Amino acid sequence: MDAFSDPQAVARYAEGPPRLVPGLADLQRMVTLLLAERAPDDARILVLGAGGGLEIKVFAEARPGWRFDGVDPSAEMLDLARLTLGPLAARADSHHGLIDIAPEGPFDGAACILTLHFVEREERLRTLREVRRRLKSGAPLAVAHFSFPQGEGDRDLWLSRYAAFAAASGIDQAQAQKARSMIGARLPILSPEDDEQLLREARFGDVSLFYAGFAFRGWVAYA
Repeated sequence: MDAFSDPQAVARYAEGPPRLVPGLADLQRMVTLLLAERAPDDARILVLGAGGGLEIKVFAEARPGWRFDGVDPSAEMLDLARLTLGPLAARADSHHGLIDIAPEGPFDGAACILTLHFVEREERLRTLREVRRRLKSGAPLAVAHFSFPQGEGDRDLWLSRYAAFAAASGIDQAQAQKARSMIGARLPILSPEDDEQLLREARFGDVSLFYAGFAFRGWVAYA
């Protein structure tokens, strides 16, 4: 995650996800709708991995009564989030660090988009448990991140598809291949089955897949 402390990388951040994640805008809208199914008009929403502000901006524009607590380990990315949000930042409190520094809540819902794939399995489980502890009973959690089969040859295949999608979206071919190599070497990506199991181990119920876009998957589950 060193790139999220690089000022140039942070400045370019908003350009990347729409070209790297299939249907990102639709994914964000779906998460908004899934949270709104149970969250009231004046909901308090926890956003883990809030740096950049892309998700909070979508949520805030769609639901003018919601307030947000955004958590991120990168101070630079939280600064970018405040710039991205503009006047909407008045409805969002920023917290620099990991899940442990998040307020106790209880929250009406939570989202963690394009974040958990940076976290090793055991720490990911601990993080999910800490999120659940902060949610009201029955409140939704929506997550989405890299998740694909981990059998022999699967990792290389899905990362190749990721790089091909990036190149087809206008990313320079060499940059796409460099990103593929970095992701393959550094990210602790899990299989969809393992991701679902972690949600259940963290005592979330009614785990449902709602999004699949090439190398990415998204689930909604309830505290």
